[in-house]
Amino acid sequence: MEIIRSTQNEIEVFKVKGRLDSNTSDLLKERLTRSLENGTTRVVMDFEHLDYISSAGIRVILKAVKMLKRTGGSLVLCSLQDYVREVFEIAGFDGYLTIEQNLERAIIDMST
Repeated sequence: MEIIRSTQNEIEVFKVKGRLDSNTSDLLKERLTRSLENGTTRVVMDFEHLDYISSAGIRVILKAVKMLKRTGGSLVLCSLQDYVREVFEIAGFDGYLTIEQNLERAIIDMST
């Protein structure tokens, strides 16, 4: 898995490539936690190149959302591949998480 972190309009963008599973989720958890502990309150997770997500990956996302809500922050997912979107839908998290079509829409959503 590869994680590319950038900042756009004071929003932390994490582009995740590859597989997010029990073998790789700790790396994302570490990077997200570090960012949130440093004061980040707005996060976009760009999953355009995410090929697979397991329950371990979903847990990392949900923990980040919980941490952000305590600080008045928010997280938006974007550019989900069909399979990844289906995992969130089957788990029932598509109604709990904000999911945007692409990175541009996610940034607009976070900026309003």
